[in-house]
Amino acid sequence: MVTQDPATQEPRLLEAAAAEHGLAVRAIHAPFLLMTRRVWGTDPVHKIYRAVHLAELVGASTVVVHPPCRWQARYRRWLDERLAEFSATTGVTVAVENMFPVRVGDRGVHFHAPRGFEGLDGAPHLVLDTSHAAVAGADIRAAFDSGRDRIRHIHLSNNAGKGWDSHLPVHLEGVLPIPEFVGDVAAAGFDGLISLEYDLRPWLRDDDALHGVLVRNRELVEGLLAGDARRRVPVPRRRT
Repeated sequence: MVTQDPATQEPRLLEAAAAEHGLAVRAIHAPFLLMTRRVWGTDPVHKIYRAVHLAELVGASTVVVHPPCRWQARYRRWLDERLAEFSATTGVTVAVENMFPVRVGDRGVHFHAPRGFEGLDGAPHLVLDTSHAAVAGADIRAAFDSGRDRIRHIHLSNNAGKGWDSHLPVHLEGVLPIPEFVGDVAAAGFDGLISLEYDLRPWLRDDDALHGVLVRNRELVEGLLAGDARRRVPVPRRRT
């Protein structure tokens, strides 16, 4: 995730951090969040160029981007007309993530022009974020089935079902059918990337607890992908 932190923007720093922990950088999330709206300028296409260049330098195969906001007509045209050729030319998969309505008072306001995957017909590659889908009221199993030919990356998490993007670790109780969804992904022979994207703030002050949550969730998801029915995930509860 590219942020204001130089350590997320400089390839040498990324490679050093990855090497220190025995990891590899497989995907780069371009700075499309509200808090990173001025990182690498404000032009979304320029952000994509920079993110792809960074991906090439660190050996990442995928760049995650957000769909255009309603007022970003130029970016919308670029996605529709240029993205497929750009991705093919660079060899880096630029995948567009499904977003969700933002709650303003009693209403859900869609800042992004596409809703979910709707309106992204021009995008050759997609990212399915399960928590985003939950906020949008979408069925994650149906979303995967409808977009499986273009989905290259999955942001996997549970959701609390309270109308906001909670990104719960999958071992916690939520509203999403995580075992069934992961089973669908495995059965489809999905060969893209799966990122465990969680809100980890409750564990940040306890290194042992944080490590335990990460290890538990990775092992749980790996077990589900392998078809291990013994892996236990809380049964989805009804939305309230």
